[in-house]
Amino acid sequence: MAAYDYEDAPGTYDETSATQRQASSGAPPSQDLGYDPNFVPDSVKSFVVHLYRHIREKNVYEIHQMYETSFQTLSDRLFKDTPWPSVDAVAHYVDNDHVFCLLYREMWFRHLYARLSPTLKQRIDSWDNYCSLFQVVLHGVVNMQLPNQWLWDMVDEFVYQFQSFCQYRAKMKNKTEQEIALLRQYDQAWNVYGVLNFLQALVEKSMIIQILEHEKEGLEQFTATDGMVGLLRVHCLLGDYHTGLKCLQPIDITQQGVYTTVIGSHISTIYHYGFANLMLRRYVEAIREFNKILLYIYKTKQYHQKSPQYEQILKKNEQMYALLAISLSLCPQVKLVEETVNSQLREKYGEKMNRMQRYDDEAFAIYDELFSYACPKFITPSPPSFEEPLVNYNQDAYRLQLKLFLYEVKQQQLLSGIRTFLKVYSSISLAKLASYMEVDESKLRTILLTYKHKTHAVDTDGKIISNADVDFYIDDDLIYVVESKPAKLYGDYFLRQIVKLEGVINDMDRVKLD
Repeated sequence: MAAYDYEDAPGTYDETSATQRQASSGAPPSQDLGYDPNFVPDSVKSFVVHLYRHIREKNVYEIHQMYETSFQTLSDRLFKDTPWPSVDAVAHYVDNDHVFCLLYREMWFRHLYARLSPTLKQRIDSWDNYCSLFQVVLHGVVNMQLPNQWLWDMVDEFVYQFQSFCQYRAKMKNKTEQEIALLRQYDQAWNVYGVLNFLQALVEKSMIIQILEHEKEGLEQFTATDGMVGLLRVHCLLGDYHTGLKCLQPIDITQQGVYTTVIGSHISTIYHYGFANLMLRRYVEAIREFNKILLYIYKTKQYHQKSPQYEQILKKNEQMYALLAISLSLCPQVKLVEETVNSQLREKYGEKMNRMQRYDDEAFAIYDELFSYACPKFITPSPPSFEEPLVNYNQDAYRLQLKLFLYEVKQQQLLSGIRTFLKVYSSISLAKLASYMEVDESKLRTILLTYKHKTHAVDTDGKIISNADVDFYIDDDLIYVVESKPAKLYGDYFLRQIVKLEGVINDMDRVKLD
């Protein structure tokens, strides 16, 4: 495909002046007239013309401003309850440019999903548009630059619409004959293999794996790590946590990198990474990463209050606190959690966490509640059987994951008792511990083996890792207890004290001024 080398275009986009032109023209907002897909207000005309010009000029800063601010402002003012004008209505303002029209349609459908309820045909049309857009990216020579935020939103929305379609398709009970006919006709729309293949192809096209391996800068790569994060998210939705984490292996999750340049990408990565580790019993890794991202959000969320992603940031923040509460209840490694995060956690879930330690029916109900609130919206990717009586199966995947999770929680019930005794003794005979627990020695050995199994997991590299805060070994029928003692982080302690001292000094200075 030919390169898209855009020529210079005169003029600049001024959102205020565009708004004033719309008001002075006397043209009413489209929603007041009933939606007319061919009606293009002057402000929208100005928006697409200038966005097109900035894309041709590769002016990433202006593109970002228009995408992040102007598009949202116009949506709120003119298209709160209606779609934007159709792509056919605006195409002649942008020289019928194929790539720009694909990008415009991508935003058009994203706005539709956010503000309205898309029809089945619109869901299918959106899939076709993504196919065309990704084909251009993968097989064409696209000589343009888009902001990282837009690139991330594009991949994030692609996965969201896939998830939404699977949930929609699984609600078969009340489908009309026309909808069933469309599902039969377009049976390849939002096919799970097609979704995974596109995301994998984006990763390979960006060559981000080779870039990360050679420790080069990846900021210039189209969709770069977004494809990896998208793959992680899809595999989590499918309940395939091993494969999801494997897709993320080239990224050093402990370091700042290209995936952290957009806060939505950063939060989504850690949320799904932490959840996958939680479901694979790698509790220490989940706790460590949840702690870091929650501390980051705590320190930076005030800078994103005007961002369209702000509500999503707050939602994921609350979900990750719930997941952290679950992780710490199953693996009480509180020492891994920063003081600020721990304080917030105790304020939100302190009472529930205390009840979760009892492992009675009330405790299991709380585990159920927190998991259901914080887990991803699992999907069943397979198409329905149209021959059988039509039934809803949209909750099947969620119920299966919940069942597996609660089964794991019940298996942890015995461990709380053994952990309590191990914390009290530095060494104890098998016979004595068996009498304390009111079981025979054979049963105790089984419990101890279960403790070993449940407090250890296999990491992505195949190595066995420990989640235990208290471990042990047995020698001649004597149990020797080894309590993990993490290295003290003196640097963090001094930094916190310095911040507190600076606060006191500032308070004293204000008192002097008064």
